[in-house]
Amino acid sequence: MSEDFPDYLDVDYTDGEGETPETYPTLEDKIEKAIEVTRIGLEQYRSPAVMWTGGKDSTLTLYFIKEVAEQFGYELPPAVFIDHFQHFDAIHDFVDRWADEWGLDVIYARNDDVGEYVEEHGLEPGDQIPVADLSDHNRHHVREILEYEDDTFPFLLDTYVGNHLLKTVALNDALETHDIDGVISGVRWDEQEARADETFFSPRHDPDIYPPHDRIQPILQFAEADVWDAFWNYVVPDTVDEFPDDGYVPTGADDLPNGLTQEDVPVSPKYFAGFRSLGSEISTEKSDDVPAWLQDLDNTVERAGRAQDKEDLMERLRDLGYM
Repeated sequence: MSEDFPDYLDVDYTDGEGETPETYPTLEDKIEKAIEVTRIGLEQYRSPAVMWTGGKDSTLTLYFIKEVAEQFGYELPPAVFIDHFQHFDAIHDFVDRWADEWGLDVIYARNDDVGEYVEEHGLEPGDQIPVADLSDHNRHHVREILEYEDDTFPFLLDTYVGNHLLKTVALNDALETHDIDGVISGVRWDEQEARADETFFSPRHDPDIYPPHDRIQPILQFAEADVWDAFWNYVVPDTVDEFPDDGYVPTGADDLPNGLTQEDVPVSPKYFAGFRSLGSEISTEKSDDVPAWLQDLDNTVERAGRAQDKEDLMERLRDLGYM
């Protein structure tokens, strides 16, 4: 990281304070703000990258980045995909497919120390990993940062130690390796209580916790329904020539127009299957049998299908560098 970070930046870290999705009453208002934040991010940061999970929020964020980069002549930043070893196969297929289609440079962030131990010992999710068998780097995180005292921890993503090692440590190591100063992410105010007070430019400057960087968050102002409105009105029609540009909303995979299939549209097949939030294969369940965008988004919880142990720890995990 450059020694003069963040002195070379001119960003407003208070932008978004006290705001909610209702501050931006129309989809056009939300899109206008997303473009503004994205443009500032691509202008101000020397080495930005976009977090991409293959999910709807990060794919929408990537769409804005691609559009702004093309319109204003910025270089398309790389995408960081955290491979936590417990993804649905469909997520890997989706990321590979659209990274190739969009010409993306994808940085795969992995905690190889944990991954190699799991492979060497033939572990399955839920099996125990001895802390003593970890590298010095990972033991430091477990003992000194997490203050975890047990001798072992379960190989599960949505747990305190598992989430930190498999996602946050993997991310922080990638930020350091690639000298990334701005992480463009798709978090939203309404998605999780621990994210409700975020600002559009959010500092992460404590070198004792993570490589100093900023979080750039263009879609904070989008509610879940807004995300899907943006997909069917902009993302999909702008990406797929054969898709109507009049806001056509399919009722399922067999309702795509003009002979298109799920593979032809930049929407994960897990959303068609009824998942509303994509986590690990082990601890995420679909919310309903109908596609995500047709579910009762106003009266049900978006992340209810996620393991709730991690959801309950979200604020602490975010303090340590989780998205």
